[in-house]
Amino acid sequence: MSNPRIVYLNGDFLPFDEARVPIMDRGFLFADGIYEVSAILDRRLVDNEAHLARLDRSLGEIDIANPHTLAEWIALQTELVARNGVTEGLVYMQVTRGVYERDFAYPPAGTAPTVMMFTQAKTVAANPLAAKGARVITVPDLRWKRRDIKSIALLAQVLAKQQAAAAGVAEAWMVEDGAVTEGSSSTAFIVTAGGTLVTRPLSTALLPGITRQAVLRLAAESGLGLEERLFSVAEAHAAAEAFYTSASAFVMPVVELDGKPIGTGAPGPHTLRLRELYLELARAGA
Repeated sequence: MSNPRIVYLNGDFLPFDEARVPIMDRGFLFADGIYEVSAILDRRLVDNEAHLARLDRSLGEIDIANPHTLAEWIALQTELVARNGVTEGLVYMQVTRGVYERDFAYPPAGTAPTVMMFTQAKTVAANPLAAKGARVITVPDLRWKRRDIKSIALLAQVLAKQQAAAAGVAEAWMVEDGAVTEGSSSTAFIVTAGGTLVTRPLSTALLPGITRQAVLRLAAESGLGLEERLFSVAEAHAAAEAFYTSASAFVMPVVELDGKPIGTGAPGPHTLRLRELYLELARAGA
């Protein structure tokens, strides 16, 4: 008999079936909270301090005090991964503004935040989709204007991801004013025929991807040209290669956009090399 799945909730490690959050939690009522996701590879966390720094920044942007120090977060994550025996997968973290009678304004100062974490076993390094490449569709970007905050308010992303699922593809790239912003749960990249990597510059229009940050560093070190600028859907269709990045996908080749092949219709050499380099970095860092 396998051991029960363990989650972390407000200071306690609990069996999954015993964890409960009150209905007056502001995360449940208002999506008033922040989340983060770190990958687990070889039982260890990947690029984790950068994820925790982004968690801290997002909490600050919506006036929630970070309930833990960096060292405390890492200790809790490490124990949760060990208790669940996860070799490869994800650890999810969420902090909400806590529990109080429903009212739009913040609850009184001193209201304790709700802190929750769980793990998911998942193949991230040897994902079979990476070998054949992902198919992607474009959808309108319906989100609010502070996309740099990793909010748990994800309805627009849910709708985009469902459109992708209904179309039988892996991801949806969101489009605003003719330009690709990012994927429903990823950062979008193209590689031009001249061998230049292109991705949108950071702003409040998109999330500052942690894997994006690492990939840009790897691209520079490998001598690949880089342009941080907006790119159109038409430019993506005409690209030599395309891919997206995230904590769960790492570097994922895109071989088709809106039913049209990208480049040769197979994962491109620059993309495959960046995925290889990122996996090396992830294993070394973990």
